[in-house]
Amino acid sequence: MAGRRDTDDRRVSASTVGRLVLAATPIGDVSDTPPRLVGLLSSADVVAAEDTRRLRRLTAALGVTLGGRLVSYHEHNEVSRTPELVAAARDGATVLVVTDAGMPCVSDPGLRVVRAAVEDGIPVTAVPGPSAVLTALALSGLATDRFCFEGFLPRRQGERRRALAALADERRTMIFFEAPHRLAATLTDLADAFGEERPAAACRELTKTYEEVVREPLGALAAWAACGRVRGEITVVVAGCPAPEPPGPGDVAALVGEVRRRVGEGERLKDAVAAVATAAGARKRDLYDAVTRTAPPD
Repeated sequence: MAGRRDTDDRRVSASTVGRLVLAATPIGDVSDTPPRLVGLLSSADVVAAEDTRRLRRLTAALGVTLGGRLVSYHEHNEVSRTPELVAAARDGATVLVVTDAGMPCVSDPGLRVVRAAVEDGIPVTAVPGPSAVLTALALSGLATDRFCFEGFLPRRQGERRRALAALADERRTMIFFEAPHRLAATLTDLADAFGEERPAAACRELTKTYEEVVREPLGALAAWAACGRVRGEITVVVAGCPAPEPPGPGDVAALVGEVRRRVGEGERLKDAVAAVATAAGARKRDLYDAVTRTAPPD
């Protein structure tokens, strides 16, 4: 049939296809290495590592001998190496992808090869394990029911401040990665954007010998980081924007007046109610009822 791709064209049969495996590596303590990763390091046909030297140090610490071919896979060669890895899996190989620490694809290489493998019909699976994101969130003492991961903020201050301004109304707990030499500037910008009293935590060297979690408002954290002696890998967790207090009876009357003012200027009642209620943190239905059952002043 015209336009229909034959299954033998790009996709291979299940009996010959290999697989792509994303595996988490320790973020500090080598003993956190997932047991499945130990087996895969010795059995995988191809191991694609963000830093081959660091991987060799890990395998030496684990007493594991790589059973397959070791290649580098990092931000500078992702584009050129991805087709090679997909081709190997298409030909039946087990291709293992690991980064320096944590899970591939999370602020690390991996997404490009996953998308290419999925497009080619190659099975993709993962070995879960250590995560700086979830470890920091759990240790922060901040809300864990809803959160978002923002990764590294822009390095330039203007771009960083614009990114933070876009998060000003974010209600979820926010998680960021940051380098030690930019930490003070980033925390200062966070305090300017969200307020110095916003609860936060700076987590550094997680699971390592000198692990430290500093739980303070953003203003205090910025002052702590300004000492210039903060070292190691750092994850910053920031509380989300608090929900506004629901308006009291007197406030509702003021909101009704604001709605009527906007309607008087030509805005639709429904739109005016929605805008005023959202800004005040009031329920739209309650405000609409208050407006429609209250007679306007003469």
